Amino acid sequence: MPTPTLLAELSDRLIYSAIAVYALAMLAYAYQAARRSRPAADDAPRLEPVAAGRHGAVLAPQSPASAAPPGIRDAAARRTERIAAALTTLAFVLHLAGVVARGLAAGRAPWGNMYEFTAAATLAATAAYLVFLRRQPVRDLGVWILALVTLCLGLAVTVLYTPAGDLVPALNSYWLVVHVAAAIIAGGVFTVGAAATGLYLLRRRADARDAGGQATRGYAGRLPAAATLERLAHTAHLFAFPVWTFAVLAGAIWAEDSWGRYWGWDPKETWAFITWVLYAAYLHAQSTAGWRGRKAGWLALAGYAAFWFNFVGVNLFITGLHSYAGV
Repeated sequence: MPTPTLLAELSDRLIYSAIAVYALAMLAYAYQAARRSRPAADDAPRLEPVAAGRHGAVLAPQSPASAAPPGIRDAAARRTERIAAALTTLAFVLHLAGVVARGLAAGRAPWGNMYEFTAAATLAATAAYLVFLRRQPVRDLGVWILALVTLCLGLAVTVLYTPAGDLVPALNSYWLVVHVAAAIIAGGVFTVGAAATGLYLLRRRADARDAGGQATRGYAGRLPAAATLERLAHTAHLFAFPVWTFAVLAGAIWAEDSWGRYWGWDPKETWAFITWVLYAAYLHAQSTAGWRGRKAGWLALAGYAAFWFNFVGVNLFITGLHSYAGV
């Protein structure tokens, strides 16, 4: 049976391999997005005869969608999309194997420090993206989610890396599995929701410009419909919010078990609560007249920013009872 040292080395190599494949998948998605955002020659209106008159055929403009069947350009885009999805799946498998190997090397749940939490949270984000990819047209999210995953994993292995080892006493509890696992899952799905929200705001702005007579032919104008992106974002947040709520409650129970009190307004607890309030406000805004759409979207992005500050800012720059960054 492999020793913990060999398993730790295997985990590191698998994570490095996953980063490389994620980068390739990101480039494939970026290439596809660039092709879709750059107007092609066949995007211009064409003329076709619709009736015969005294002076010959009467010509009428024909939209690009009905001008001709999908050509080489469309086939290349679909092929690139399939390659990007396959690379993402391969990277996810390597990533998952790396996280599992890390857990086996440490003999515990593999999220006991910032390096491990980053590896697990980015794994959850990729898993959430792949699940939504099978159910809804979200390929446009791929370049943004994979860019974030690649960047975070790169920082994890270069800046946050901590050798596999034992936990500090306060973390040596089964609540580590329950509380932190819930936070990881919620964070991964929040990432999909944030990406969908950002693209929704871009598409909504493009639609507003179109309504004002300014045709949008770039990237924003070729995104999926604003209603589709808003529905995707809302679905992701509806799933992630109760999971985050459970994570906050489980953290309070763990705090009582470790420190003899459920809540003490520690910086980590405070920002977890701020994150919860912002996402609760977003979900409430979705059902409130005057706050749907753009205003609700900005609330969702504010919640995601609070989530990131809770993870990075509190761990690295603020001293508290949750100072377990391991860096």
